[in-house]
Amino acid sequence: MKEPIETERLILRELVLSDADGMFELDSNPNVHLFLGNKPVKNVEQSVDQIKNIQQQYKDLGTGRWAVVLKETNEFLGWSGIKFITNEINNHKDFYEIGYRFIEKHWGKGYATEAGKAFVDYAFDVIKVDALYAYADAGNEGSRKILEKLGFRYVNSFEYEEELEVWYELKNPNS
Repeated sequence: MKEPIETERLILRELVLSDADGMFELDSNPNVHLFLGNKPVKNVEQSVDQIKNIQQQYKDLGTGRWAVVLKETNEFLGWSGIKFITNEINNHKDFYEIGYRFIEKHWGKGYATEAGKAFVDYAFDVIKVDALYAYADAGNEGSRKILEKLGFRYVNSFEYEEELEVWYELKNPNS
């Protein structure tokens, strides 16, 4: 396992199977899935499978989404991190993408921005990527604001899985 990353309030670490209950709380909430195709999970086994899938990405691709845990209480807040995308999205293939998803009661507290800043630094300083990308549902104002706070710039809108999405890019200032 890779070393966890600490921020002021958070511990960012690779997902483990004991995160399944937190993942289920996150992904069974229809509000969390409002801009994700409205497909909340129905049982904790689906969350276990998702964690196993992400752990396989760590092995195969060297990166993937990580758990975001509140330092003070060790509470699972959600996930964030850098994923290597191998399929084609918006005419891009084999690229690094930043993402995040948090349990609803933790929205609006700056956790996604705090974790996102740490992962932008991790992508540029540790993985040494030239650019990071992100996309969000065009209607997801909260997610778009986070990307803009992280320094991403809007590139274009595109259709993906029958939804209108917005594409963002952040170039590595060191390359």
